Amino acid sequence: MKRTIIRIDTDACNGCGACARACHEGAIGMRNGKAVLLREDYCDGLGDCLPACPTGAITFEEREAPAYNEAAVLENKRKLAAAAGAHPHAGGCPGSRMMQFRRNGAAPSAPAETPSGSALGQWPVQIKLVPIRAPFWEQADILIAADCTAYAYAGFHAKFMAGKTTVIGCPKLDQVDYAEKLTEILRQNSIASVTVVRMEVPCCGGLEHAARTAVAQSGKAIPFQVAVISTDGRILSE
Repeated sequence: MKRTIIRIDTDACNGCGACARACHEGAIGMRNGKAVLLREDYCDGLGDCLPACPTGAITFEEREAPAYNEAAVLENKRKLAAAAGAHPHAGGCPGSRMMQFRRNGAAPSAPAETPSGSALGQWPVQIKLVPIRAPFWEQADILIAADCTAYAYAGFHAKFMAGKTTVIGCPKLDQVDYAEKLTEILRQNSIASVTVVRMEVPCCGGLEHAARTAVAQSGKAIPFQVAVISTDGRILSE
């Protein structure tokens, strides 16, 4: 069948491995210092790997390829999760391995011990790294926060993060439009609400714009609110 699938330019690839870590289907791996498409039927064509690549070595193309095999992907994820349970560093970079944390006695899908007082409910948190489909999205109140907000506002965890699935980003530093990925997250999951927390600085407007665009493009009536933090740590509006 002809479908959209990724193409990796090995000449442009610098071997950083960011795409392999970003690919939550396990379609990309590293061989001889270069990224390679390990299995075409693992590639869903959604492109989580594209914004992760710093050299632009990954693109989309329309060509003959096996259909996306969700059952095989899930089985592969199950095997990797089982291996990771016995060996924390198995199955790729532990920094991007999906986890949920115990909060107020709730049973997560992947238990982990966390520092007292933290309101973080899942890992990863970077918009570029979070999977589009994950248990922590279902019926979730989502917090989309600018990186700097947690440093500027002292009570960030208690005020904004508690009870929410948190993702963070900085459009100026990442130099990427988050709207496409956020749209798919909202479209493919049952989201209860979206809260954006941004700084007062103009560049943070890109994060708010991406979130508003995602809600509009999702085709769903999702409650939406924005809080703005000043550079000296005050809540200017919410």
